[in-house]
Amino acid sequence: MRIVFIGDIVGKPGRRAVKELLPALRERHGGFDLVIANAENAAGGNGITAAIASELTDAGIDLMTMGNHVWDQKEFADEIADVPNVIRPANLPKAAPGRGWAVTQSAAGVPVAVLNLGGGIFFNQYHNPFEAAEDIIPKLRESANVVVLDFHAEATSEKIAMGRFLDGKASLVVGTHTHVQTADETVFPGGTAYITDVGMTGPHDSVIGVETESVIRKFLTQMPARFETAKGDIRLCAVCVDIDEATGRARSIERLCEPLAT
Repeated sequence: MRIVFIGDIVGKPGRRAVKELLPALRERHGGFDLVIANAENAAGGNGITAAIASELTDAGIDLMTMGNHVWDQKEFADEIADVPNVIRPANLPKAAPGRGWAVTQSAAGVPVAVLNLGGGIFFNQYHNPFEAAEDIIPKLRESANVVVLDFHAEATSEKIAMGRFLDGKASLVVGTHTHVQTADETVFPGGTAYITDVGMTGPHDSVIGVETESVIRKFLTQMPARFETAKGDIRLCAVCVDIDEATGRARSIERLCEPLAT
């Protein structure tokens, strides 16, 4: 089974990258069995809407994960129940709308469980992600041999620790949120594919997707600044993972970073 996980989609440039680059990636890799993406920045860099989720689904994304910007578009708290292929961090309070995991099917009908968790370091809205993973993943394994975790977290150490913690329990653990693709993709001894950060799908002539000058001005003045999504050097960042669907063990993980022709 070949799964591709696309890193944080940022605004219109990121959505354009998915629409224009994903078909060529499919062809080059001989097709994908499942396409997952983090879409928490898909609406102008802040959150998502049901309409944008539909747009990304039409572009070929099967399931979307979220993160700390999940409620930035206020209407999405009401919309999420009607968008079955979007999940939010499972370790939010129980009263939060939406679901933190889903069991979907690959193109060949093989069940794949996808879990979304938020980091415990530098965030204050999430319950302990390690306890959540320990509780939820065994239940997911009852329905699917293949388990994917999007760990939306800030600290590199916490992400690596989660990958090591879940070695042999999850098929793929990817880090999202920091928008800079790391070069540490690996398959751990227990068969879990891992990368600390998948990277950003959007404008790389920027500061993690935002127009550079406004970010520098904020750092210089410490004054409030209006952030706008940048436009230049658009790329799609992702990983392609080959998984033994019978055992759930990953065979390989490949880092992808595709530029969009101007």
